[in-house]
Amino acid sequence: MTSSIIGFKRLLFGRPLPSDRLEHERLNKKTALAVLSSDAISSVAYATEQTLLVLAVLGAAALNYVIPISAVIVGLLVLVAVSYRQTIFAYPAGGGSYTVARDNLGGSPGLIAAAALLTDYILTVSVSISSGVAAITSAYPSLAPHAVTLCIGAIAVLMLVNLRGVRESGIAFSVPTYVFIALMLLLIGTGIVRGLMGHELAPLTSTPHVDAVSAAQHGLRIPAGFAFTYLLLRAFAEGCVAMTGTEAISNGVGAFRKPSSRNAAATLGWMAAILATFFLGTSYLAHHYGVMPGASETVLSQIGRHVLGGGGLYYALQYATFAVLVLAANTAFADFPRLSSILAADGYMPRQFAARGDRLAFSNGIIVLALMAALLVWLFHGDTSALIPLYAIGVFICFTLSQAGMVVHWFKLRDDGWQRRAWLNGIGAAATAAVAVVQVVTKFTAGAWIVTIIIPLIIVMLRTIHRHYERFSKEVAYTGQAPLMFLHHTVIVPVNGISKPTAGALVYATTISEDVRAVYVEVDGASTERLQAEWEAWDIGVPLVVIPSPFRSVLRPIVDYVQGLAERGETDLVTIVVPEIVPRHWWEHLLHNKTALFIRTAFIFRPNVVVTAVPYLVGRARRLRDLAEYDEAIA
Repeated sequence: MTSSIIGFKRLLFGRPLPSDRLEHERLNKKTALAVLSSDAISSVAYATEQTLLVLAVLGAAALNYVIPISAVIVGLLVLVAVSYRQTIFAYPAGGGSYTVARDNLGGSPGLIAAAALLTDYILTVSVSISSGVAAITSAYPSLAPHAVTLCIGAIAVLMLVNLRGVRESGIAFSVPTYVFIALMLLLIGTGIVRGLMGHELAPLTSTPHVDAVSAAQHGLRIPAGFAFTYLLLRAFAEGCVAMTGTEAISNGVGAFRKPSSRNAAATLGWMAAILATFFLGTSYLAHHYGVMPGASETVLSQIGRHVLGGGGLYYALQYATFAVLVLAANTAFADFPRLSSILAADGYMPRQFAARGDRLAFSNGIIVLALMAALLVWLFHGDTSALIPLYAIGVFICFTLSQAGMVVHWFKLRDDGWQRRAWLNGIGAAATAAVAVVQVVTKFTAGAWIVTIIIPLIIVMLRTIHRHYERFSKEVAYTGQAPLMFLHHTVIVPVNGISKPTAGALVYATTISEDVRAVYVEVDGASTERLQAEWEAWDIGVPLVVIPSPFRSVLRPIVDYVQGLAERGETDLVTIVVPEIVPRHWWEHLLHNKTALFIRTAFIFRPNVVVTAVPYLVGRARRLRDLAEYDEAIA
């Protein structure tokens, strides 16, 4: 059974990797572009659509504003990318928002950045997966009722691939990302050329036409004055989801091959250029072809039908969009576990998050992220439009704290050119802070209020964990100045008869103390007399203590007996040695009492009491063969 489990685990995750292979698991620029930039690049699948959804109340006039709004967002993208390029060289080990804010602004801003990032990573997985599934259901409407199942299945596959390690996930994700890039270039290039040549709309005969949402359909008046300005700000805020993932490369500098900073900076430049081209290109095509969001088909899908027709290239684009959106979640799968490990090392998250698994990945962080994202998809029914209002707020909070931290960093460092770099990061901080305010205000009633609650709750959780570790460190600290006190040690072995497991426990007990007592809880008088006679005949030099139990409880009399020893001053330390039967098959555990577990639970909060189990392996020869196979497999 043991060897079967090992074989299945290796089939699923691969062979364990030694620690010295960590350097070989780092990414080159081409693979890193796929692993760390897929989130940002894939956002073009829904960024233009989210802008148009807000502007749809204007009817056809909405198309007049999508390109200017997209251009402003691209300008902000360039500013943030240049700012993060400075962070990459200033923090060659990885300049995540948490690290930069903590080092330069203090603990509280660092925790705000950490909480915002953790929230954003979970939403990145949920939004990317749900949007990717929406691309498939746009092409195959019959799959729409199964959207949540498809989302959760995609998250599970993504989790398994990441558990296999950085290199294998990078290889798996490179092909779909570059196929998507090629098809998007083909779509935008063909669409622009055909547009310049006067190409008109092609009828979408393969799917029912969906009218755009307009003011006339709802009997609404066109917004004016402040309402119109607010509408444009809301559209801008929604379109800013295109910038999510921009910080991922700065966070993951340590995942690049050496020279890490130079490779990361080059990859960041590629990512910003590709994202800007795709976002502006998609917005231009939506404007030129008059595409508006539909109830059952995405904007990118409609553009694909207009430009590429309904043939193989269109379906290839939909499959590639689905793949890159699913894989875009890998940015979060790369950064959430890494941030969790840093927080764990600082004492703000459970220490298990700092440990690498067999494949040198932070396995615990990967699993927790997958579970949280799947829960979010289930709660919001896999609806991208419902998840988007929660999205991007944390991103811009992190942008602001990171850039503000870099300003302080340059003021502290004051090397050549520090003033120019400080001004650049300062402008970036001011711009992203303004966008963060716009995000919160315009999205608050649409769901952003949830994020404003979740982030403070995460901060409270992080502080609570940190206080626990601080108290724990003080409790277990030992200066070594006090002498060790040798205590009277009594060992108790609960018995229910004379057997091989009992004999094994007694042998162990006699090696750790001279005061060993076998304790039998009397439930049946006839059985007690028989055991006493057998015990006297055995004559091993260990006294048998019989404790009556009129109410047939086994555990309570043992607890009372041990407590009485301490109260009467008969001993200073008690060890309870419990014989524990280990059956050959897993199902046989159901046929045996778990006395050791119950006793350990009863004494876990009592001082100066130790509970230990001495296992007796049923079918010892067979068990030894299994252990030999296990050792051979590990070797």
